[in-house]
Amino acid sequence: MTSLRILTAAVLIPAVIAVIWWGNVALVTGVVALVVLLALLEFFTLGERVGLHGYRVWTCSIAVAMLFEQWLASQAARTALSPHIEMLYQPARITPSLQFLLIVFAIGAGGLAVFGKTPLSDILPDLSISAAALLFIVIPFSAAIRIDAVSPRLLLYALVLIWVGDTFAYFAGRWVGRYKLAPQLSPGKTWEGAAANLLGSLLVGLAFARWVGVPKGHMLAMSGLANVAGQIGDLLESAYKRCAGTKDSGSLLPGHGGILDRIDALILSLPVVWYYLQLVLARQ
Repeated sequence: MTSLRILTAAVLIPAVIAVIWWGNVALVTGVVALVVLLALLEFFTLGERVGLHGYRVWTCSIAVAMLFEQWLASQAARTALSPHIEMLYQPARITPSLQFLLIVFAIGAGGLAVFGKTPLSDILPDLSISAAALLFIVIPFSAAIRIDAVSPRLLLYALVLIWVGDTFAYFAGRWVGRYKLAPQLSPGKTWEGAAANLLGSLLVGLAFARWVGVPKGHMLAMSGLANVAGQIGDLLESAYKRCAGTKDSGSLLPGHGGILDRIDALILSLPVVWYYLQLVLARQ
């Protein structure tokens, strides 16, 4: 299993890096859309294990529209923060907002609920998991598109800080892990592993500071906040699986489980990086 896990990572990681480094924002948006749709299908499958069916087609359609909106919003006038970072400051065209698309989703899902064949007892659960899919997967993960538009280097940094943190956590948990972090959700995770996870991300922040053109202090702050959010995302996905009574969200990635298993930490860490750029760095 370990060798299979390493082999899968050895194929996927270079492929992801190549798409980000050599591809444009449109290509990254397409890849993000594919990843999100696969993750949504896994999420709905987990829900079905506990009787939550959701509106798959409608939710996936709105998800694609939201990702397209993020791409449109990224095509804007720019101002340089550093040689490698350009922040967006003025929309290039009128675009539908995420709030508008959420309203469209609510109206469409409501129509499906009241005019469709959904049993009355299933309306609230089905609406809930459909909304949760957008709130806990699509909207936060869509930040990858905005980060890539600002700087591919920043998106690579955001991915590497999670990859390195996870690696540090794995080895620290095996070697010195003693105190359980959340035994009901993920028995293998320890406080020692969580601390090592944070340390790994902080080291990535220091290592990437000059390359991405962000002061070390800000890189440490951004890395620490993103790491904590990522660890929460990891535990949250473990809660989904525990609730559904399964070990993995899927089997698409040999040795790793499903797509949702691989992006769980990124789902919440990416928006932290994006909003740190927007709310802190862009105001300097």
